[in-house]
Amino acid sequence: MKMQAAMVLCMALLAGGCASTSKVMLGPARPAISPEQVQVYYTPPPGRYDEIAVLETSSGGFTYGEQNKMNAVIGKLRTAAAELGANGVLFQGTAEGYGGSSIGIGVGGGSFGRRSYTSGGVGVSVSPTPKHGAGIAIYVYDPPRRGTAPPPVD
Repeated sequence: MKMQAAMVLCMALLAGGCASTSKVMLGPARPAISPEQVQVYYTPPPGRYDEIAVLETSSGGFTYGEQNKMNAVIGKLRTAAAELGANGVLFQGTAEGYGGSSIGIGVGGGSFGRRSYTSGGVGVSVSPTPKHGAGIAIYVYDPPRRGTAPPPVD
């Protein structure tokens, strides 16, 4: 029984350490769609669109490599937007989080009765720095088809 309780506690701690996506609603949600249907825009799309929510997420604590971190952020933004029925994400940018590598050294000593002892230790942390990203979940009324160029601006 103690082993099961310990496993449940470990799983809860691990799940608590996972990054989640925060959502601040700006308008009504629509029926959910597939994340593959969500287009990422780096500038506002041409035509009319509604803002649904502001989204913020991070790559997570165990994602290595800048491209992998960016892929994780974009993927989480697309998934969150799809859950709200948005067919687009207006990307707002990224920032580096806290974390990174560190080394700690500790030394201690004491006595117990007539005996004394000294001990020491070295700790190393090599967790990567997470990347944080933000976007606005939008519903674009006439989205351009993928692979087509936008119309020229006069």
